[in-house]
This record gives sequence, C-alpha cells and structure tokens, in this order.
Amino acid sequence: MREILGRRRRLLSQRSDGRPELIGAALTYATEWQWPVLPGVAADPEGRNRCGCPDPECTVPGAHPFDPGLLAATTDGRMVRWWWGNRPTAPIVLATGGKAPCAVSLPALPAARALDALDGMGMRLGPVVASPARWAILVKPYSMEQLGELLYAKDFVPGSLRFHGEGGYLALPPSETGQGEIRWERAPLPGSASPWVPDVEAVVDAAVEALTRTGVSAPEL
Repeated sequence: MREILGRRRRLLSQRSDGRPELIGAALTYATEWQWPVLPGVAADPEGRNRCGCPDPECTVPGAHPFDPGLLAATTDGRMVRWWWGNRPTAPIVLATGGKAPCAVSLPALPAARALDALDGMGMRLGPVVASPARWAILVKPYSMEQLGELLYAKDFVPGSLRFHGEGGYLALPPSETGQGEIRWERAPLPGSASPWVPDVEAVVDAAVEALTRTGVSAPEL
C-alpha cells in the first residue's frame, strides 16, 4: 500500500503555486513504468498558442521535442531529474513505440464517441490522454507493417486519425502546452507495474467508425 500511495503522491504532487509537479510525474513514467520521456519545447511566452521552436507555423506548440531531440528520450531517473530540475515547467513528452505504448489519436468529440462504442462492446481500455482538441488512446506497441496491413483492409481511413508509433511522440499529463492542459481522460490505475493497454486493432476499428459517422475527417484537426 505504501508503494501505491507513494505513486499517487508523486503523480499528484503540487508546486507552491498549486500547479502539478512535473518532475514527479516524469519520474513515475520513466523509472516505474519504463516509459522513455524527455522535456518538450516550451510554448512561446509571448503567445500561449505559439511554440518556442523556430517554426512559426508549428502545429503542436509546446507539445513536441526540440532540444534535446527525440532520440534522447530515456528511462534514467538521473537524467530526468537533471532535465526537470533545470526546466521545471517543460512538458513531458513520451517517445512512443519500442517497449513504450503507442497511441491512436483523434479529435475530442468523435474520440468520446469512440470510447462509448468501445465501452458498449465490452472492450477493456487503458489510459486515455486528452488535450482540448484531441484525445489519444494508448495501445500496445505495433510495427509499421502491422499498421499498414490494418489500414489497407479499411475502405476509408479519415485524415483526422493520427498514429503515434515507433519514432513518434505524445505529450503526457500534467503538461501545459500551447494546445492547453494535457490531462487524463481515463487515468492509469495505481499499481507497481506499467499500465495495461489494449491492442491497436479494436481501437482503430472503433475510431474509424466514430469518425466516419460524424464526418470528422479533416486532417487539420
């Protein structure tokens, strides 16, 4: 019980200003769950909807790696402490794929409908990460070949469906980005092991159906 309560304190610990302590969450992801993480680029202080990176048209402001690059993602607690000790407000970015979870993301409204559909099917779901615009359902790691075969079997795949696999990334709670707060729509259950996540096939089936029904297929979402 002490271990579980300790994890909850780490994930939910707060700074003196009442905001979540990012370093505690980053350490949980890296050292306890063995999810490789790294700090994301900060949002532009002169405009929260702009990114601090050199790209003036960045589509994921404050929610992607820049310096260091994605290949620096690690599960080493010493490195995590050093990063967030120097950049305490940096977003937490997960390097997806490999031994870490992958994700399927879609716009928030059809994502909620996809989750309802999966619940109606009696499918067990793991954690779901949410930003104001998009939700990401964490899934087991998949290969590009597996994903290609899965999508090839579909008559239509909406352009607003995104895949975060090997070589991809995803901002994790409780990060603050130019897209807004990153939170858990469905939080991981407390425990000593990495959270359970489902296979990608059933998640993609429900996501494609939800997007097709609502007509949300524009890639800019």
